[in-house]
Amino acid sequence: MKKLSLLAIVLFTPLLLLAKTTVVYHTSDTHGFFFPRNGQGGFAALAAVLKKGPQPYLLLDSGDFANGTVETRNSKGIKAVQIMNKMGYDATTLGNHEFDFKAKNFPALVAQLQFPMLAANFFEKDTRQYPPHISPYLITEKNGVKFAVIGLGNRTPTNPADGYYFTKPLVALGNALEQVEKEKPDVVIVIVHDSTADDKHGTQSYVTEIAKKFGGRVHVVFGGHAHKIIQNKVENGVLFVESGSYVDNVSKVTVTTDDQTGKFVSAQSELIPLIVANTGQDKEIQAFLETLREPNVDVVVGSATQTIAKNPTSNDRLDSPLNDWIADLLKDYAGTQIAIHNNGGTRVDMPKGQVTRRDLIEIHPFDNQVSIVTVSGKFLKKFIKTGFAPRSLFTYAGLDITYKTNKKGKIKDIQILFNGKPLENKKQYTIATNAYIAGGGSEGYLFKKIPESAKKLAGSKSIRDLMEEGLQKGPLTPLPTGRILEVK
Repeated sequence: MKKLSLLAIVLFTPLLLLAKTTVVYHTSDTHGFFFPRNGQGGFAALAAVLKKGPQPYLLLDSGDFANGTVETRNSKGIKAVQIMNKMGYDATTLGNHEFDFKAKNFPALVAQLQFPMLAANFFEKDTRQYPPHISPYLITEKNGVKFAVIGLGNRTPTNPADGYYFTKPLVALGNALEQVEKEKPDVVIVIVHDSTADDKHGTQSYVTEIAKKFGGRVHVVFGGHAHKIIQNKVENGVLFVESGSYVDNVSKVTVTTDDQTGKFVSAQSELIPLIVANTGQDKEIQAFLETLREPNVDVVVGSATQTIAKNPTSNDRLDSPLNDWIADLLKDYAGTQIAIHNNGGTRVDMPKGQVTRRDLIEIHPFDNQVSIVTVSGKFLKKFIKTGFAPRSLFTYAGLDITYKTNKKGKIKDIQILFNGKPLENKKQYTIATNAYIAGGGSEGYLFKKIPESAKKLAGSKSIRDLMEEGLQKGPLTPLPTGRILEVK
């Protein structure tokens, strides 16, 4: 038996020697979160992980870096580019929030990148060519392995992409593959600003179709947009990875190639939480980040008796304490019968204890004002029912909503009450919502059907102004939830 074991080791050892591993790190939806929050995250922690890990490595991002904090907002995304340049990213792709500062500012943003933005499906209308500083793919060599990285941009920018257009992502990917395969890469990676698990609109994402159409030609797909964490999801030989958001974590993918032929063998992912106590922080990056910090935002504006959650705190309800509070602020400020708050606009929880202006910006980074819109009960019922996709995209003030779920977990039998009575189809109701949703932005697309004559601004204050004023009334305690309640 001992002789057999020794023989097996001798025979197997050459196979081990033929394998080479190369590391690829991935982030997504960083949204300008440069610094740790509650002891986790930030680029200094990420840099510490990169320095301790295997060298060389490939560092990729799936987009939505341009906005989300006061630093990115005030610099129109430039400070995000500066830290990503400093970190040595190899490539990113085009997220929907890269258009937060409108199309006219987009060229100046990408011109600052010292690494390529990859978007094989994104073109200028006038030239029908890729815009300056945009490429469909990158060919690069790391550790003696030739990588091809193809990017696919998100097709639903937060603001109109005037002067640009998008093509179908799978068609664009097929075209890009034909080009990169001429370079005979060892490993093919796709970075996309879309998700395999996007439940926001209840529609099937195209991302998993990559495995069906291009399995064997694509080896790893890095996704984003939905702020999900996905590790070691393999379909038709393709590894799918998503890394969450806000630089809280980084995905580390170990790619194994044949040391003689260089060809792809396998890939495996690992999520590394950027807990500062474990990772430490790179001092050089930490010092650089301090030069980017905006002044006068780390001032205390109020307090919370405990963490005010942005997500539902009970399985039988779809509203949350933080979103309920914001919806109440809108309704009270506008003096309307009802308020609608889009949950996607609330980015993080409100922390327990002292609350700073930075915290409010991170909770709601958008400069949205409040609009008053007059709509019919028929419209309102359609809007609310459409908003369950499958989770509720909105929170309401002034309404009581109940629902049931079927055996598959899908929502049915939605009942809507206003002042204890069902909405009347022909009756007109006044609602308050943010100006972006009122204008038909993103999940508020149904508001495009409402004439502009039925819309007006409630005043000059932003939602953050209302939040700050609300905190000045005293320490905030979580509101009881149940405005959108499941009944058996």
